[in-house]
Amino acid sequence: MSKSIKKTLLTGVIWSSIEKIFVKGSTFIIGIILARLLSPSDYGLMGMLSIFISLSTIFIESGFAKALIQKQERTELDFSTTFLFNLGSSFIIYGIFYVIAPWIAIFYDSPQLSPLLRVLSLNIVIGSLNIVQRAKLMIAMNFKTLAKINFLGTIIGGIIGIYMAYHNYNVWALVGQNISSTGSMAILFFYYTKWKPSFHFSSQSFNSLFRFGSKLLITGTVATIFNNITTIAIGKLYKSNELGFYTRASQFTEMIAWTINDVLGNVTFPVLSELQKQPERMIDIYKKSLFYSSLVTFPIMILLAVLAKPLVTILLTEKWLPCVPLIQILCFARMLTPLSAINMNLLNAIGRPDLFMKVDLSKIPFELIILIITIPMGVKAIVIGNLISTIICFFINTYYPQKIFGYGGIQQLKDSFKIFIALIFMSATSYISTLVFENPIAKLIIGGIVGIIIYLISCSIFKIINFRVIFNYIKN
Repeated sequence: MSKSIKKTLLTGVIWSSIEKIFVKGSTFIIGIILARLLSPSDYGLMGMLSIFISLSTIFIESGFAKALIQKQERTELDFSTTFLFNLGSSFIIYGIFYVIAPWIAIFYDSPQLSPLLRVLSLNIVIGSLNIVQRAKLMIAMNFKTLAKINFLGTIIGGIIGIYMAYHNYNVWALVGQNISSTGSMAILFFYYTKWKPSFHFSSQSFNSLFRFGSKLLITGTVATIFNNITTIAIGKLYKSNELGFYTRASQFTEMIAWTINDVLGNVTFPVLSELQKQPERMIDIYKKSLFYSSLVTFPIMILLAVLAKPLVTILLTEKWLPCVPLIQILCFARMLTPLSAINMNLLNAIGRPDLFMKVDLSKIPFELIILIITIPMGVKAIVIGNLISTIICFFINTYYPQKIFGYGGIQQLKDSFKIFIALIFMSATSYISTLVFENPIAKLIIGGIVGIIIYLISCSIFKIINFRVIFNYIKN
């Protein structure tokens, strides 16, 4: 790997990490405050609308943004065409959501969902305004500016959400948080990038971007709808507070898994896209991304599973304790999430969104069968089914990397074998240390410190990490 690529990757990882630490950290703190002010039922109502929140996110981070990043020679006409298409499409989608909102409320037998959805769906229109600016910053590897925008937007949304929750706006506080965060980010993107659309639309540019981006947008939309079937089923068949517990457990685990994935994914995707004609260097970065993702993700998720009860007791209070077993099960499922995402990201980087779509759609039958079997058994059974389907999907996600580059799921897990050994020592000692104390704060602090120390020592003994090289690298 050349020095310029190393420097670009290192700088990108550092700023992307800073962004995720501050953004996710502030999101986590804001979420804790809101969870203490609001009830599980409030989160249950938002959970019923989670599919629409997810669709908003998919559209905001649409396939056309990745198409711009992946394209080697971009023009101003490409950017303007993307902006106009996304803006026009967002109005159409918002109109659809506005019309079907009363039917959604009838489906869940919850009248207040209709106005909630109509307001929350404004996120799609607002978010479409900053897709191009976000893509331009990622193309330029300007993660420093991205960090500023995302952090400020998160803080503004959090302050408004907390204010509304404190003044008893209940579930509307969560809506206010979402809308104000997206809106402030849209303004900040225009301010920092100084980019203005030329309002010129090119059918030739659209067709070029559409061939790549449409596959990702369609795949993301279908996958999002399907992934939220679990939430829809729980919201329809069980009480809203049970959906609230499930939603909160998912948020805990997904925040960690996707933070790590975002740090590596946002940095490696533009770099891998630039190295399409240098397969050996591309594979080297790809393998390193998988290794370091495992090195960081696995111990964090295991520690979260071990310390879930004292953590929930301290942060969310005892009213949220029913979500503890759900968190523990989901931790094992989310260990594989960043690895799966990196494998799928590789297909986009080499310009094969068709394979990305093929893989994503092929997973649906397996997930659907498991969901149908577990739905009547209760929320805990549904979560266990999620773990099983995640493992199956990991090996499906690694099929084409195995076929194209000769590096599949079995080999990826084999390369992490020493990490698994270190995790056994870490989890055992962390759990045993928590048995000594009754106080949840002591359990959390001592269990966390012991687990981290044992993990680092194990990594050194098994030569998983060369700390001397890392210290010298940081020093230089």
